Amino acid sequence: MTFKHLFKTTIYWTSNKNQEQSVRKFFSKSHQIKIEGKPVLDVSAAKAFKGDPELYNPEDLLLSSLVSCHMMSYLYLCAQNGIEVLEYSDNAEAILEVAPDGSGRFTEVRLYPKVIIANPDKIQEALDLHTKANQLCFIANSCNFPVLHNATCETA
Repeated sequence: MTFKHLFKTTIYWTSNKNQEQSVRKFFSKSHQIKIEGKPVLDVSAAKAFKGDPELYNPEDLLLSSLVSCHMMSYLYLCAQNGIEVLEYSDNAEAILEVAPDGSGRFTEVRLYPKVIIANPDKIQEALDLHTKANQLCFIANSCNFPVLHNATCETA
């Protein structure tokens, strides 16, 4: 049986009408994302695209969503397989290619999960579960680019 869930968000942006017309063509990229019951998220374009480098940008958020979803899928699988995870960290990277016409797309994401588990006999199984976690991950399943894993696992 398939279950469907609806997620909602609101975006808000306004122009700076006080600027003269010639300056207005360089519009602010800063805006807010509102999700009911959660703090407002201030967002901008990436610095490379003339955004505010102190704010989150869509590219950051996409990569963060992917890393977070993979981790939660992985921790779920570890719990199902009796693997006690003590620590989990990741320093993920995404490659974004921008075409001459200004369009762009992510071409690949690399996850570098570093996992510390309690039982040294479970290291190989813990490493293997990253592949299954990728298959379960809602966000990875929604991407049209490869999500690669360079995982390490050790015991405390």
